[in-house]
Amino acid sequence: MFCFGETSCRKEKLVPLHEGKFKSTDFRNVLHWTPPTNSSSLLYNVQWKIYGEPDWLNAESCQGIHKRHCDLSGVTSKTSEWYYARVCASSAPSGSRSAWALTPRFSPRWDTKISPPSLRASVSKQGIMVQVKASRGLVRKMHQNLLYNVYVIHANKSEEVFEVNCCSEQLILSKMNPRTKYCLQAQTVIPWHFKSSDRCAAKCVKTP
Repeated sequence: MFCFGETSCRKEKLVPLHEGKFKSTDFRNVLHWTPPTNSSSLLYNVQWKIYGEPDWLNAESCQGIHKRHCDLSGVTSKTSEWYYARVCASSAPSGSRSAWALTPRFSPRWDTKISPPSLRASVSKQGIMVQVKASRGLVRKMHQNLLYNVYVIHANKSEEVFEVNCCSEQLILSKMNPRTKYCLQAQTVIPWHFKSSDRCAAKCVKTP
């Protein structure tokens, strides 16, 4: 559905909203905003567009809503594009409306934050068995472009790094010293986007 001009927010009597802002993790792109008052009677309308396109489009699931956020992942999914979004408030009792609050330009590729992966480690006769997984949404989005760095931290604080392809069943660390404690961390990397996560919390095991 197209929206031309300011028709859906033409009665600008409410105090304008604070600037809307995208918060994006693992390519889940959610628009957030802060209302001018704490009035529970305010309703919100959200629109979006691709940078360079003239027309604003209604976010169909975020028209006349009470919540102060809107998930725009479905319409901002192309990592090669830049986007804008905007939101206005209306007061149901009075019918008055605010001006549009515009976001800064948003890029899923450059602005999303990658979350640390989960890591499991156990000891067997083969060695230390390591399993690493990124979030389900990130794997679904970037499947073939994900890598993991697995860091093995020795007792003397020195580190070894192993690169693991996404969706590999497990990494087996063999030929480890007996009766020795090792700590492990993992990091998700998207080489094509020059992006990486923080390391996950360390998991420590002791070899038999």
